[in-house]
Amino acid sequence: AQNLADGDAQEVADYVLTEPAMKKYTQAVRNLQPFTGQVPQNCDDESPKSLNDMATRMDAVPQVKSALRGAGMTSREYLLFSLSVFHNGMAAWALEQPGGKLPPGAKMTNVNFYRAHEAELKKLGEFSRQPDCDNR
Repeated sequence: AQNLADGDAQEVADYVLTEPAMKKYTQAVRNLQPFTGQVPQNCDDESPKSLNDMATRMDAVPQVKSALRGAGMTSREYLLFSLSVFHNGMAAWALEQPGGKLPPGAKMTNVNFYRAHEAELKKLGEFSRQPDCDNR
């Protein structure tokens, strides 16, 4: 979320992780598994500059768009959830460091959600791992 426009970064910070969204996200990751290599990556000089740009790239692949819709998510919601998980995972890590404090913009409720689902989220992250740009 650091490379996003301020408004998008704020939207990621404000996103609330919930059980219903987690259920949809879990299904979305499963639905996307067969298309992992088709999910657009930021391997070129024209990296998307906004959530809308990223969502548009995902929606440009019909199988990806359909997989997300089948899980009850839009590309934008999938991206928000994914980026929020990353953001809150980093916040959870920061809190575990000596003298750690909640980073600016992070919400303890989301950090707690992340902590409660950490093992499952890490496993989902392994399922959705994309090939490196150099390995294509």
